[in-house]
Amino acid sequence: MKRGVRSVLIGLTILTAAGPAVTSAQTVKVGAVVPLTGRYGAGGAQVRAGYEIAIEQINAAGGVTVGGKKLPLELVLLDDESDATKTVSRLETLAAQNVVAYLGGFGSDLHAAAASVSEKNKTPYLGVAFALNKVHQQGFRYLFSPFWKSPDIGRVMPGLLSSIPAAERVKTVAIFQEKTDWGSEMAAAWVEAAKPAGYQVVLQGEYAPGAKDFSDLILRAKAADADAVFALPTPPDGMTMIKQMKELGYAPKFTLFIRAPDPPIWSKNLGKDGDYVLLAPGWHNAVKAAGVKELNDAHQKKIGRPADPIAGPAYACVQILAAALTRAGALDRDKVRDAIAATDMTTVIGPVKFRPDGTGIIQSVVLQWINGKQELVWPQESATAPLAYPAPPFAKR
Repeated sequence: MKRGVRSVLIGLTILTAAGPAVTSAQTVKVGAVVPLTGRYGAGGAQVRAGYEIAIEQINAAGGVTVGGKKLPLELVLLDDESDATKTVSRLETLAAQNVVAYLGGFGSDLHAAAASVSEKNKTPYLGVAFALNKVHQQGFRYLFSPFWKSPDIGRVMPGLLSSIPAAERVKTVAIFQEKTDWGSEMAAAWVEAAKPAGYQVVLQGEYAPGAKDFSDLILRAKAADADAVFALPTPPDGMTMIKQMKELGYAPKFTLFIRAPDPPIWSKNLGKDGDYVLLAPGWHNAVKAAGVKELNDAHQKKIGRPADPIAGPAYACVQILAAALTRAGALDRDKVRDAIAATDMTTVIGPVKFRPDGTGIIQSVVLQWINGKQELVWPQESATAPLAYPAPPFAKR
């Protein structure tokens, strides 16, 4: 059989291993819980692709050196169906299989649920696609995330908005605040950034995740003449918001949606109406870093396009874990945990280090949907396209 990665779906389990079937004693077993179905399914697919491509490439190069011995990585991946309760139970299932580390899924609420399981089981956990900072302030020692957090996203606003000519800049902002811990945290970060970024928050309105009608928020933002809308909806909620903004004739100059516009389905579903929306998924396939070309080539072959924005950080998690395993020199969870904490390396997302609370010190990027394509617009020195601003009315897109 050709050496590489094979995937076998049995119930909720995907077993990914190198070459012929191997026993756990001959591999480094890594567990992942990822939403392959449910409201986060599209994002989970990107995470899965990043993990699988990284493991394929590492195993094709001979595996990971642990204590002087080369071992292939074996990934046991379970679908939590975008349900935090199932995230917990699936992680416990993986613990029973004696995994040396956990890889996370997609969505701050799922990661928050996972962090306590990781801590209880004293198993290092690497997760991306979650910006919730609160979970990192609970004293967890085993939680690590090479992904920017709410305060980082808030702090990027002054620089990003200053790239717009002074007379044309965003002056007023409406925040559509999801009724979740992350919604509150991100809204606070945007409010804190208002003064240095030069805007005034004229509306801060809440909505429940999964709501079907956002017309009240939209009409209030329109009445307040808000230049911009900041929000962090799930993909279904975000697409509904855009459709209803069009129906109600509200096209702000600047729209920043965290999370919702990350997957390709955004453009497939909305077409031109989805253009001009900015997103902060943590990475772009045009980032200049070692290994990006190889990742893009493999993703093109596997999925049919260059790497999606969450695939890069997911791939980086495997790179970080592989390097930590080598430095640890043993399949000992505490030694691996300490090696992850000491990370100082360059990955496909660029340089990565970790703060004592497990948050990553990484490069920040902002993307924008332009002509049905995600373009890198910030920082300007690595941009693939200039910021498209102001957004025109929907009828002129």
